[in-house]
Amino acid sequence: MSSATAERSQTPATTGARVEFRSLRRTFGSTVALDGLDLTVEPGELIALLGPSGCGKTTALRMVAGFERPDSGEVLLDGRDITGVPANRRDAGMVFQSYSLFPHLTVRDNVAFGMRVRKVPAARRQARAAELLELVGLPRHGDRYPHQLSGGQQQRVALARALALQPRVLLLDEPLSALDAKVRLSLREEIRRLQLSLGITTVFVTHDQEEALSMADRVAVLDAGRLEQCAPPAELYERPATAFVAEFVGTMNRLPGRLTDGDLVEVAGRRLPVAGEVPAEREVDVLVRPEDVTVTADAEGPVTVVSASFLGAVTRLHLALSGGDTVKADLPSRDAGELVPGARAVIGLGPRPVLVAPRRPA
Repeated sequence: MSSATAERSQTPATTGARVEFRSLRRTFGSTVALDGLDLTVEPGELIALLGPSGCGKTTALRMVAGFERPDSGEVLLDGRDITGVPANRRDAGMVFQSYSLFPHLTVRDNVAFGMRVRKVPAARRQARAAELLELVGLPRHGDRYPHQLSGGQQQRVALARALALQPRVLLLDEPLSALDAKVRLSLREEIRRLQLSLGITTVFVTHDQEEALSMADRVAVLDAGRLEQCAPPAELYERPATAFVAEFVGTMNRLPGRLTDGDLVEVAGRRLPVAGEVPAEREVDVLVRPEDVTVTADAEGPVTVVSASFLGAVTRLHLALSGGDTVKADLPSRDAGELVPGARAVIGLGPRPVLVAPRRPA
């Protein structure tokens, strides 16, 4: 059993809510932020909203929080329409990209602030704040002020504050983007551990693919306010539903190909079945992952190795094709010894179906 599976098996019965986005549309002037978004987040699930800047992911998150109202459509929490419910009456906690801590309050008082607003008795809120600081790994930092903490510690305090009122939905708006790489890695693992142990439904907005793929149960990829695909990380990577998802998630090659009869495409000397939509044009680009490209040294081959980057177990090759196109290939480093810059080679592809897209102009 994997560690993730083992951790899930120990997770208590979920206390998270079911969140539904129904046909949400939101415009800002002539800009369409959301264009009919339909998406369901299951109780206890962590779902990442991923996409380029301006795709609508933060707008969708703010609609759950109650900071934005849709032009049309609904937001449901456990089947109840909360579209018109004020933000302070929604059972949701939010962690922002900027930590938004009160500089004049201690760490303990920052965590307890929401409870104080709701008039929770002092003894109870102090006990709850201490419990949460223990939970996020800061049990001895309660008397410090935000300026005395590192960025990672401040974000832990913000997370504890969001959890103080025991919300059934946790909303994370790029909470790790301001941190350095090592702290970001540590904190995302901590957030995932807490989310699993608490069973809280979580919607996580990020532009970082690695964060989304490593943390989420499912990843929803948005583009121009529309949902392109929502799937578990492995499925999203291995079986992207559209050319946009294929190129946005991970690294993707575009190889020149030609469609033939029977929904086959000729590419790199092979005929392969086409997955997904088939364009009307015959001349197409074929989308292929670097790890799906095979490379064999051949002094008479039509391909030239431009560069070879050693990445440990894998070496990434940049190859120039005879027609002027370039392709990336990831090979086990033990098989790449002869493929030095300037070497000639031939490339091949595996037999599985490929996505195609209209030919991109040179």
